[in-house]
Amino acid sequence: MLSLLRPLLATCVYLLLLLPGGQCRIPAYSNGFHYQDISNGNGNGEIYFNGVRLHVESPQLAVSATRGSSVTLPCHYHYEPELATPRRTRVKWSWLPANVIGEAVSPATSARETEVMVAMGNRHRSYGNFRGRVRLRRSAPGDMSLVINELQLNDTGRYRCEVIDGLEDESVTVELELQGVVFPYHSQEGRYQFNFFGAQQACQDQDATLATFEQLFTAWEEGLDWCNAGWLADGTVQYPITDPRAGCGGMNFAPGLRSYGQRHRLLHHFDAFCFTASVKGNVYFLKHPTRLNFTEAVQACVSDGSQIAKVGQLYAAWRLMGLDRCDAGWLADRSVRYPITRPRANCGPPEPGVRSFGFRPPYLKFGVYCYR
Repeated sequence: MLSLLRPLLATCVYLLLLLPGGQCRIPAYSNGFHYQDISNGNGNGEIYFNGVRLHVESPQLAVSATRGSSVTLPCHYHYEPELATPRRTRVKWSWLPANVIGEAVSPATSARETEVMVAMGNRHRSYGNFRGRVRLRRSAPGDMSLVINELQLNDTGRYRCEVIDGLEDESVTVELELQGVVFPYHSQEGRYQFNFFGAQQACQDQDATLATFEQLFTAWEEGLDWCNAGWLADGTVQYPITDPRAGCGGMNFAPGLRSYGQRHRLLHHFDAFCFTASVKGNVYFLKHPTRLNFTEAVQACVSDGSQIAKVGQLYAAWRLMGLDRCDAGWLADRSVRYPITRPRANCGPPEPGVRSFGFRPPYLKFGVYCYR
């Protein structure tokens, strides 16, 4: 609005100098706002805003939910003072993925946001992977809260609610987090075999995504201690240490996340820290009369109407569903593991966790964990 008034004011000053009587009139422009030209005593006019203001707010700046559920990201707008006649408004929800947030170091960040939904009146349109999964709640006047159904692992990130009424444009952001678990993962070929893109694929293959810094930090706060560096979603390489020791950053450093910083995504190789959340369905140890080699284990799950479980699914079942079984079993990546929530004799270390025997030759015989 100010950009529209400045040329008019400049013309007015010019006319004051040239026209008899020094009179000048700016064409009337009614938009519900009032701008007042106030002299500050030194001959320079300054324009002050004095009228209706649009406010966009959210009572929650961060929301946590579970995978597969529905979640509401709150967003409300109102005017001060209230309008006698409602204005025609448009709302746009956009999304900055969690893996991009960690890289956001420039003003160009907003250009990397992805459109989720645009609505005006009763018309609305959703985009991309959100198509058919999102809607506006509209529980009261000014309620533009976004409802997302069937939450997926990759839905985490920062959502922006932007309200535009033709005169003003205001927005608020809400962070969406998923409740889940972080686990370290390395290749069958050994440690430090993944470049960044290989780490992304490895996590995806195990029903997970690369963990964000915030997710790894939370896991460290909850006791995760791992002395092998792994990729995170923002392209950094880090590892969590709760018990400082030689070979893991040294004895002289406090507990925390050790960081290698940003590394070359193609040339450098490390392990991965994956993040997974609750699964729809059931992970279980298959009751079978005999132990099975890997090929037999895969077929046994299929014969039971299931499929052999992935590492991320086992971690989710252990952490979020309390799966506790002191029997080693095959998983889809040909590793052998078992989940313990109640540590006890002959079931490994005295802390809860998913015990691992690593990747075993496929001819060896164990039990199997299936997912249905």
